[in-house]
Amino acid sequence: MTETTGTNLYQYLKEDLKKLLLEHILSVTFTKKDGTERTMLCTLKAEHLPVVEKHEDDEAKKDKKQSDTNVAVWDLEKKAWRSFRIDSVVSYKASSL
Repeated sequence: MTETTGTNLYQYLKEDLKKLLLEHILSVTFTKKDGTERTMLCTLKAEHLPVVEKHEDDEAKKDKKQSDTNVAVWDLEKKAWRSFRIDSVVSYKASSL
C-alpha cells in the first residue's frame, strides 16, 4: 500500500479541478491570502476564454514553468485571468450557467 502525502493529494485535486474547468463553469470558494473567503465563477472552457492574438514571443511564454500550487482560471464575473492556491480551496461545484 502506498502512502499519499498532502502534497500528492493537492496534485490530484489540481488535476481534477483542471479537468472539470476545461468542461464546465465552476463556482470555487477559497480562502484568500488575507484570510477572507471568496467565491469565484470561473472556467477554462475555450468558448468563454478571451481571443488572444499570437505574437513572436509566445514560444518563450510556453516554456514558463507552471505553478504546482496555483490554478489559473478565467473569472467570468471580472472578465480577467485570476488564480487561487489549491490548498486554499474550501469547496467547488458546477454552475448552471
